[in-house]
Amino acid sequence: MELEELPGVGAATADKLREAGFKTLESIAVATVADLKEAGGFGESTAKRIIHEAREHADMGFMTGTQVLERRKTMKKITTGSRVFDELLGGGIETQAISEVFGEYGSGKTQVCHQLAVNVQLPEEQGGLGKTAIYVDTESTFRPERIIQMAEGCGLDPDEVLENIIVARAYNSDHQMLMVEKAEEIIKEKNVGLIAVDSLTSQFRSDYTGRGMLADRQQKLNRHMHALQRISDVHNIAVIVTNQVMTRPDFFFGDPTTPIGGHIVGHSSTFRVYLRKSKGGKRVARLIDSPNLPEGEAIFSVVKEGIRD
Repeated sequence: MELEELPGVGAATADKLREAGFKTLESIAVATVADLKEAGGFGESTAKRIIHEAREHADMGFMTGTQVLERRKTMKKITTGSRVFDELLGGGIETQAISEVFGEYGSGKTQVCHQLAVNVQLPEEQGGLGKTAIYVDTESTFRPERIIQMAEGCGLDPDEVLENIIVARAYNSDHQMLMVEKAEEIIKEKNVGLIAVDSLTSQFRSDYTGRGMLADRQQKLNRHMHALQRISDVHNIAVIVTNQVMTRPDFFFGDPTTPIGGHIVGHSSTFRVYLRKSKGGKRVARLIDSPNLPEGEAIFSVVKEGIRD
């Protein structure tokens, strides 16, 4: 069913919706009334009716556990470049999921994103997807020179690898959210298999300062994470986000560092990995949260060729 066939949606309105990123029945079915009102210029009752009709015609119903298992079989994994890191994650970074890596500066978060942007381009038999990557850069940390080193380390053509990474530089939190919305428009066109957001929270911390703005910040972060999750589910791609940490002054025993974003980011992330430095240039990855894997640690190295055991 085309958008034009929905009641109250003509050709001009359908074009407006597509421009705003609502290209399928499913995308309208999972939209909020407020988002659809803004995109199409409808009244509230019209927006509700369009969403209701989209839900009626889209396949949005219940599924049996067997059907969920069959859908899970379409899930794929991308290697991190380290065998032990892959084992910690149950075989690599999953599609249909958001994987969050957090840690102090220099812990290897950006290195992981760079490596995955390269590895997603490997053929499936080598742990990749044979697809391209979108890299949302919020801290000006994307380095093509590093991509070249990692591509050479994987035996790939560096020029081709760079051409297959679409970089979006986000300058504030609204721009960052817009970049993710725009990403959906090029996912099929460019055969995208990975979205990396490095970092998820830095622009939100900058734009929303002080306790008085905390609720607004968390609401926007929540929308942002749900947009990423929906894209991941609908298009069967992997999402990796990095997160900054802060030190809790009220924490007296153990590691006082905690990721930014609170429960909003914690609950929205499928996998949470804490990175920290170790001796001799090594890094320790600790799996903090996963729906189906036990907590554990893996030690890997960051070398010129990329992430290795």
